[in-house]
Formats: sequence, C-alpha cells, structure tokens
Amino acid sequence: MVRTSEKTLLEKRVALVELLRQMENVIVAYSGGVDSAFLAAVANETLGEKALSVIAVSASLAPSELEEAIELANRLGLEFRTVETREIEREDYQANNPDRCFFCKDELYGHLVRISEEESFNVIVNGTNVDDLGDYRPGIEAAKQYGVRSPLVEADLSKEDIRSLSRLMDLPTWDKPAQACLSSRIPYGTTVTVEALTMIAKAEQFLRTKGFKQLRVRHHETIARIEIKPIDFAQITSEPLRTEINNAFKSIGYSYVTLDLEGFRSGSLNEILTNLGKSKVV
Repeated sequence: MVRTSEKTLLEKRVALVELLRQMENVIVAYSGGVDSAFLAAVANETLGEKALSVIAVSASLAPSELEEAIELANRLGLEFRTVETREIEREDYQANNPDRCFFCKDELYGHLVRISEEESFNVIVNGTNVDDLGDYRPGIEAAKQYGVRSPLVEADLSKEDIRSLSRLMDLPTWDKPAQACLSSRIPYGTTVTVEALTMIAKAEQFLRTKGFKQLRVRHHETIARIEIKPIDFAQITSEPLRTEINNAFKSIGYSYVTLDLEGFRSGSLNEILTNLGKSKVV
C-alpha cells in the first residue's frame, strides 16, 4: 500500500513527466548537481534523444564536478554535450557584485538559446526548484529574460522531494551536498580571477580526498577560511592531517590557513545581504 507522502511524491513526478511530454523536446541546463541530474534523468526517460543535456564548462566549475557530471551523463545514457562559457572574461562578472550570478546565467542561456534555434528545440529547462524561489537568486531573473522554464517548480517539487525521488531512481546524486559555483567562495567586491578559482578548486578537492564532504574554502586573497561541520573539527585538527592540510594549502598559494569556528553554513559570504533585505544563496 502506498503511503500518502509517497503518493504525493509520485503524483508530482507524474506531473513532471507530463510537462516534459507536452514540451516534446528540451535542452536541459545540466551541471550534475542534485536538481539538474534528476531533471535530466527524467527528461531522458520521457523524451529520449529529444532531451539534450548541456554542461557549461568554465573556470567557475571545479574540474572534479565536470568529471562527475560527464560520468553520470554517460552512466544514465543521456544525450549530452559541453559548451565553453566565458563569463570569467566579462567585467560585470569579474566585479563580483551581489548580482554576479545573473551574468553567469546570462552567458549560459545565451549559448543554449543559440543551440535551440539552430537545432529546433522547443524549450530550455533548468533545475530550479520551489525552495529556490524564496532565496536571492539573480540567475532566476536571467532565466525569465530568456524564456527558460523551470519544470521542477511547475510540478511543485522541493529539494527534499527531489532527493527522495532521486533515491527511488537510484541516482547517486540523491545525497550529494549542494555545490555552488566556485565564485561564491569569494567575498562580494573582490575581483573574480581564474587564479583564485583554481586555488579554491584545488583546496576543496584536497579536503575531499581526506574524507570531508560538506565543506567550503572561502577565499580571502592570501587567507583560506575552511568551513566544515563542527563534528569534523576534531578530525581536521588532528595530526598528521592538520599539518598535511596546512602544507597543501600553502603549496596551492595561500599564506594563511584558518578554520571557521562557526562551521559550515551555506551562503556565509552572503550574510551581508541580510542588511540589504535579501536572502542567502549558496
């Protein structure tokens, strides 16, 4: 017997499938994260080769994330391709103001619109879910300007719903930690550079090789501020791991390596936005 909560989930999934069927063919803005992976998988299941997943490759995407996204796309049998985006070359993106995400998505959706026009795709879709609507997300405004649809929102799917359905589908992303672009590790007003993004990517990847999953390395020029769960504090400060991390980060280019005693929290660099009446982003 199907419980009420499970039935609600299944009904939402059915609604999503019906939305995709009505679209007939779609381009999925795919990053390999929880939301876009779920959407790409359902679109592939529903539309087959009429669903094209497109991965944006740029300095703001960690190499490990790109590898995982491609690996998952192959595993799921997705029709996919990569496109190189150059938001890092845009002055409005480099300026790193609170609306930075708008320019990133503007760059991405511009590429996707060109593909859709050249190859006659009806709709471009993204992985925005209903929980995202309450956050400050300039990228949503870019999506509106390009006519990009958010079928997860239209099907009333929350992040928790998507994780639950992903688990039922045996998607490895069901419990994947949220991963914002690398530029989100740089304080607003500090110029975004390829060098800084490369340092962040290397530092975070090193921590992952040591078993840490929920983490951020906040980039304060020569200072790395590590955010991990407080439960992991004892591990990261134990020897020889503490010394290994310190030496690795200095070899990457940081002069000082610090541990944020408040621990991991999504959007810590956006706390300043609270004073502007805006909610946190990741």
